[in-house]
Amino acid sequence: MSSSVQRKRIRKSPAARRAEIVEKAAEIALSEGLECITLRRIGEELDVRPGLVSHYFPSTEELVAEAFGSAATGELDTLLPAESAESVGGLDLGAGTSTGKGTSTGTGTGTLSATERLAGFFARTSGPAWNDISRLWINARHLTRYRPSLRDRVALQEAAWRGRLAAVIEDGVRRGEFRTQEEPSVVAVQILVVLDGLGADGGADADMLPPVVARMAMTWAERELGLERGVLGP
Repeated sequence: MSSSVQRKRIRKSPAARRAEIVEKAAEIALSEGLECITLRRIGEELDVRPGLVSHYFPSTEELVAEAFGSAATGELDTLLPAESAESVGGLDLGAGTSTGKGTSTGTGTGTLSATERLAGFFARTSGPAWNDISRLWINARHLTRYRPSLRDRVALQEAAWRGRLAAVIEDGVRRGEFRTQEEPSVVAVQILVVLDGLGADGGADADMLPPVVARMAMTWAERELGLERGVLGP
């Protein structure tokens, strides 16, 4: 006698279910693009009814904006963590190593200097993960012409990026590590503009650019902040 085993569904809390929906949407956004996000697609991916997805996000526009915000926030926290204790390229720099450029890369306390934090940021702005998020930013900015909710979310994320980077630069100026005639917020915008331009010009794939072009943002930052060439990366 044949028998069938029904898969037991687990009832998740509203917060957990919403987070699951956003996570899946962000995953699709990074791998395929924001246009590929639909309520039906998310339902299929999570094996739930589209009606359940629409319970949390009545419109696709809301889910697209939330997915972009989730992916962009995760990117920012990975590339430039808010806390000062970081690792650059997987190497713990809090133990007191040296760049060979006259700049210490650690105090022995586990807290990185502003120079180390900025170098860590640049070290992470290459590779497949960076290429994916660069393409997502290009995708999102294009769609803002038609999607007000996404436009607002892009503006919020841009402000968060500028604020996080400006805080590192301001910290470096205060410590005497950086010397610049511009306001930290201005320097932050300039660095991000160069990185955005490189992403767009290189098809959001820095690996395809000549090395001297790929490090343009670092070269500019070193010059603007009064650092020796090579301090922020090879």
